[in-house]
Amino acid sequence: MNIQTDLNPALLGAVVGAVALAIVGFTWGGWVTGSSAETSAKQSATAAVVAVLAPICVDQFQRSIDASVSQAELQKISAWQQGPYVEKAGWATMPGSTSPDIAVAKACAGLISNLKL
Repeated sequence: MNIQTDLNPALLGAVVGAVALAIVGFTWGGWVTGSSAETSAKQSATAAVVAVLAPICVDQFQRSIDASVSQAELQKISAWQQGPYVEKAGWATMPGSTSPDIAVAKACAGLISNLKL
C-alpha cells in the first residue's frame, strides 16, 4: 500500500472541490471581495445622499422668483444640459455649501421637470 498513491485522489478532490465552491460562492452565493463591497457601499451612500438633497434643491427652486418660467426653460433644453442649468441657477448648492453637486443637480432637474406648477 502506497500512501502517496492513496492521497493523490483525495488531494485532487479537495482542490477541485475548493475551486468549485469558490466559483459557486462568487457566482450565485453572493460572495464579494472587500473592494467590490466597499465600492457598492460608497455607491449606496452617494445615492442616499442625493435622494435626501434633491428635494431640498426642489424646494429652493420653488422659492425662486419666476419658478414657472424657469421650469419651462428647463423643460425646453436637452436632458444632458438640465443638470448644469440647475447648477448654474444655484438650486443644487445646499445651505452651508459653496458649490453645487452635479448628482444632486441631475436628480433635481428630473424632479423639477415633473412638478405641477
